[in-house]
Amino acid sequence: MSHGSAPELGRRSVVVGAAALGAGLAVTGCSVAAPTASTAPAAGPLAPTAEVPVGGATIFPDQGVVVTQAEAGEFAAFSLACPHQGCNVAAVEGAEIICPCHGSRFGLDGGVLTGPATTGLSSVPVAVDGAELTLG
Repeated sequence: MSHGSAPELGRRSVVVGAAALGAGLAVTGCSVAAPTASTAPAAGPLAPTAEVPVGGATIFPDQGVVVTQAEAGEFAAFSLACPHQGCNVAAVEGAEIICPCHGSRFGLDGGVLTGPATTGLSSVPVAVDGAELTLG
């Protein structure tokens, strides 16, 4: 090999480098794809009470909360951030609030139904003003 030329890459070096690059991209893809709560829920008007079904919940992504109504007229609100790793809960199936990242499920009281989360969703103050829900 002369002093002015680049060293030759062996097949093994190329394969190992490609594998490392692929692993790095996979990890980066996972971290980018995980939706997370970026801010605390904002206080103020939220929505009409009719938007939250009795025995269910409604997710308000722009406000960073999920509001539940376990029984008629009994509203509770929780942060979207799953306590497991901070992903946002993103679905409601019946009376269960679901985190898409690792499958944690929460009840209408914000408590853990199935993990890996070990603590419930963080409570957010919600009030009823006539037929409107207000945060804060």
